[in-house]
Amino acid sequence: MRENFLGKMYMKKVSFVIFLLAFISCCTFTKTSYSNTSESVITDGHSKEETTRGKRFFMGLLPVNSKSESCVSCHNIVPVDTLNWNPSAMEIALKYSANDFASFEQIVLAPSGKKMSEVHKNFEIESEDLRMVKNYLDGMVHDGYPHEKVNVIWLIGLISLIIVIFWALIELIFLRKIKIKMITVFILLGAFAWLINILYHEAAHLGRQEAYAPLQPIKFSHKVHAGTNQTDCLYCHSTAEYSKSAGIPSANVCINCHIIVREGTNSGKFEINKIHHAVDNNIPIEWTRVHNLPDHVFFSHAQHVGAGKLDCMECHGPVAEMNVLTQHSDLSMGWCLDCHRTKKVQFVENNYYTTFKEFHDQMSTGAIDSVTVEQIGGTDCMKCHY
Repeated sequence: MRENFLGKMYMKKVSFVIFLLAFISCCTFTKTSYSNTSESVITDGHSKEETTRGKRFFMGLLPVNSKSESCVSCHNIVPVDTLNWNPSAMEIALKYSANDFASFEQIVLAPSGKKMSEVHKNFEIESEDLRMVKNYLDGMVHDGYPHEKVNVIWLIGLISLIIVIFWALIELIFLRKIKIKMITVFILLGAFAWLINILYHEAAHLGRQEAYAPLQPIKFSHKVHAGTNQTDCLYCHSTAEYSKSAGIPSANVCINCHIIVREGTNSGKFEINKIHHAVDNNIPIEWTRVHNLPDHVFFSHAQHVGAGKLDCMECHGPVAEMNVLTQHSDLSMGWCLDCHRTKKVQFVENNYYTTFKEFHDQMSTGAIDSVTVEQIGGTDCMKCHY
């Protein structure tokens, strides 16, 4: 009797410890997401009430009888992964935070740009209400974007899965309440297999970023430039033929065209003005690299574009159709090797491959009609991992 009682007490303690560990894990994962969300009573000189009221005007919640489009219908409050040609609320806040209200009101209600004049044509807002919006934008500069939250549902699912595994093990070893042991065994194996699948999936995709499309400091559209305007890739990425990197064009390259083109059809003056601001103030534009490889991988654009005569689309996909540049392929080792095993080398009229005399002789006699990258060492480990 005493042993049975002690056994029950032991299992209760074990259950409590498991629950406590799960609770602590959940709190640890979610703490960083919510730790900085509290707001001060005063935000950059404006009261919390003013900034909150300004946000409501910005979102179109006030005034109740307003017939105009809300600000948020054009200007995003939070970052998005799709192209919105209009500047975000944060971009507006940063640009006009130093302006006094009179000049801000002039810009909003009587804009000079063609695009903005069309969009704001029927926009109506009382002066005092617009002042609240300016207060809200000033506060946004002070507070920044809201912190991204953890996917709580995924986290709860993972913790629940671990708890199920622990419970199944305790049931098999200690409790033995379920008479048919195979039921517990199946639950344990199923949960364990699911956990292994999650771990494998995350490990296999470590370092890969297919479909990666980061926000850029300027809303540059490859669809407009490479597609509609037929700008050659090498005009901007001029080092691709002879350098390891394709290169990121400087603002001076952009200004070659935009010294004349001062207002975009879609973006108006706002985005193009960023280029002029960078050039006038000698400030480099901090573009975010889209295509990244691990540090232990060597890749040269010169080898592929210069020697291999590859078209950019073969690796980067239909860039001329992308408003937001996105990583088209996963750039995994398997993807590269599959290409090297089937890709035929352009031997004709290509001085880079003149030293491969044996292959040229075989091609001239008709013994072979082509040579793949693999045949000239394209699958050797040391070619990429030296």
